[in-house]
Amino acid sequence: MPGTGDLSSKERQKMIAEKGRQSVYLKEEKVKARIICSAAGGLVEPNAWPENIPGRDQFEGDIFHSARWDYNVDLREKDVIVMGTGCSAAQFVPRLPKEPYNVKSVTQVMRSPPWVVPQPGPLLGLVKQETWEKWTPRIFPKIPGLGRAYRTFLFCLTEVEFFLIFTGKNIAAKTRKKVEADLVRHMNSVVPQQYHEILHPSYSVACKRRIHDAFWLDSLNDPKIDLTTQPITSLQAKGVTLGPGRTYPDPEDKASKAPTDERHLAADVIILANGFELTTWLSPLRVVGKGGVTMQEVWDERGGPQAYLGNAMDGFPNFFIIFGPNTATGHSSVILASENMVEYTLKFIKRILRKEVKTFEVKKEKEIAWTNEMQEKLKGTVWHSGGCHSWYKTANDWNSIAYPYSQIDFSIRCMFPKWSDWNIQYTTKGLIKQRIRQTLRVLALLAGIVGLYHIRKDVRGGLKAFDSLIKQKVKFGLLGLLGWVQKGVRMLPEQSRFL
Repeated sequence: MPGTGDLSSKERQKMIAEKGRQSVYLKEEKVKARIICSAAGGLVEPNAWPENIPGRDQFEGDIFHSARWDYNVDLREKDVIVMGTGCSAAQFVPRLPKEPYNVKSVTQVMRSPPWVVPQPGPLLGLVKQETWEKWTPRIFPKIPGLGRAYRTFLFCLTEVEFFLIFTGKNIAAKTRKKVEADLVRHMNSVVPQQYHEILHPSYSVACKRRIHDAFWLDSLNDPKIDLTTQPITSLQAKGVTLGPGRTYPDPEDKASKAPTDERHLAADVIILANGFELTTWLSPLRVVGKGGVTMQEVWDERGGPQAYLGNAMDGFPNFFIIFGPNTATGHSSVILASENMVEYTLKFIKRILRKEVKTFEVKKEKEIAWTNEMQEKLKGTVWHSGGCHSWYKTANDWNSIAYPYSQIDFSIRCMFPKWSDWNIQYTTKGLIKQRIRQTLRVLALLAGIVGLYHIRKDVRGGLKAFDSLIKQKVKFGLLGLLGWVQKGVRMLPEQSRFL
């Protein structure tokens, strides 16, 4: 049905349960295909309302997730509760007290503080924002390659940052300490003093996703916005209860001045900014492979979501994933990673469409080896050693999100597939082409060997001639030198010859 595509899978299931299947689906059809690609992405399924907070059925106001913004809700002069302080919340919370929203108040509930990185100005702050916005639309289109050059410049900066911050090396640990001190100083200089303690993270920078901020910290000076680490413990018809207790700093820390006493707040609207179900890859798709086994069943058996190069699983021939497990980064663009995956996948699709290959299926031992490498290498990165709880990892410490190497490494791997890691079922046409290629390789190798033999033979002959020439030149040189010395001796006075 029109509009239901914007709903989460949970919301669609709820509609089906309440109004029947026809309320979501107009019709169903089966489509046969030789190739299936999933481009479902990661930030798809919003996290649901926390089940441990009672009273939702009593609350008379509106509740919606920021990723499913309800534009029918009028926020003017409303008391708004925002659950979460991640990247999404940092973008919309500063705008709520202003036009067109004009809320009465915002209470932002934070579980633990994020590391907030001030957004640098253009060209690392060397150019003013106004100047950049005025001139770049005029200059970039007129100079071929300038836009790509600038994008490459930014890419190189982020790659350097990966090695300086995200790895498990000593230099990265030292760099993180320096960066953390700088970020704390920046935070203290911007936000009111009452928030200094609760906005000072206790874990390493980059352990969680950082916020690259332009407005959020400054917005905390707005009297309409309040930040708290007291958890919502229940909902009432027209309000919420915070506390008793707090989530940060540790409630057992007696030296902390962060409030813990229970309090009640008026609430007309609750906006969830509590993230996405990132560890449930391919949701809500149900992918069935050989023998009727689903992808999720294989993942459960092997420890968690995984895929060879984030792209393929054994037992699921001709099924390719764009932006699959362990392809995200904490330092670079997900667009770049997705583009690499598209280029990589096309190398397989082209051969199928040319009717050279029937099926591609990654070898089981190669997929398992790849996954083991990913999980092992991730243990040394800041995502695992930084001392935080994040959506990068599951409760059993399985990380299906991050890629442990640089994006240059990932790009090169996508450029040059290792065909030996795949079980390839060729067509007759493909076999003929494969035999021709192999024959040409053998002929090229033989030609190279024969060529090298003749070159070696010619070089040997040349060396002999060269050796003879050198000897002759040395001989004549020595004879000439000796003659010159003898001639000089004869020219000396008689008495000088015996000095």
